[in-house]
Amino acid sequence: MGALFGGFGFICWLAIIVLIIAGFWKTFEKAGQPGWAAIIPIYNLYVLCLIAGRPGWWVLLYFIPFVNIVVSLLIAIDVAKAFGKDVLYGVVLLWLFQAIGYLLLGFGDAQYIGPAKA
Repeated sequence: MGALFGGFGFICWLAIIVLIIAGFWKTFEKAGQPGWAAIIPIYNLYVLCLIAGRPGWWVLLYFIPFVNIVVSLLIAIDVAKAFGKDVLYGVVLLWLFQAIGYLLLGFGDAQYIGPAKA
């Protein structure tokens, strides 16, 4: 019985990963970046930093415990702003519920307007 639940959990996890990759792919294409970058680990974070208007070296901050949480939140907010969405969209959909948020961003009617000016 435990193997059944374990197998089901794996299938659910795999489905969520596929949804996140699909959302990243379309979001990257909307921002003028190559969609295939969504399937390359680490490089997809680099592209996400560029879309958000942050320097590429911010990827290194993802490897520092606790700092990575703050950085991922800031990137999510900046990506939301780059697509004309508000901070709440960035926090709730792009940070907490990535699978839903990036699918809506990529397949929805949001247009990439570029990083917000400081």
